[in-house]
Amino acid sequence: MATLGLIGSGHIGSTLARIAVANGLDVVLSNSRGPETLVDLVAELGPHAKAGTPAEAAAAGDWVVVTIPLKAYQQVPVEPLVGKTVLDTNNYYAARDGNLPELDAGTTSSELLQAHLEGAHVVKAFNNIYFEHLAVLSRPKGAPDRSALPIAGDAEGKARAVELLDTLGFDAVDAGPLAEGWRYGPGTDAYGRLYGEERDVNFMQRKAAPAAAAEVTETLAAAQR
Repeated sequence: MATLGLIGSGHIGSTLARIAVANGLDVVLSNSRGPETLVDLVAELGPHAKAGTPAEAAAAGDWVVVTIPLKAYQQVPVEPLVGKTVLDTNNYYAARDGNLPELDAGTTSSELLQAHLEGAHVVKAFNNIYFEHLAVLSRPKGAPDRSALPIAGDAEGKARAVELLDTLGFDAVDAGPLAEGWRYGPGTDAYGRLYGEERDVNFMQRKAAPAAAAEVTETLAAAQR
């Protein structure tokens, strides 16, 4: 059985863990506070889940999701992720993360993580969907109301990311290399509102609504900086 490793187990991480277990994956969860703080979540998820350190989650995962505040990206272990596909959910919020000169100059947050994780295949994913919408939009392959999520990265990483998204119940839209990840970052039409009713900018106050690949593709193409 394949394993999803999670570095960070907050809203997005715990939601992905639930979806993964429901779709037949094992999960290894971790956070910055230690495995003992994840006992309740592991008990909820059942026998296909366990807690570990970030290094243990990185080593165990066939895919590894990094879902921590961006300012902590240098704490992500490097060695156990060499050669692996790393799905990065991070977004840059200067008010939370502090001003990062590289990002203010146009480098994307995932490119920053890729520079730190030499030898890994970083893919930008899951950063543009509200966790409550993510929790309820998973659908079987071929379902007419299956949603698509954008991914950006290198070819090998994206191929593996497509496999994971399909297992979790989502289609994927190729947004290009990591440098194009801004197209579905904060402030764009592809950020959050794509998966809420009425495509409202106040997406956190709206019920989830599916977004097909064609709509996601069109929205990414129309993005402007």
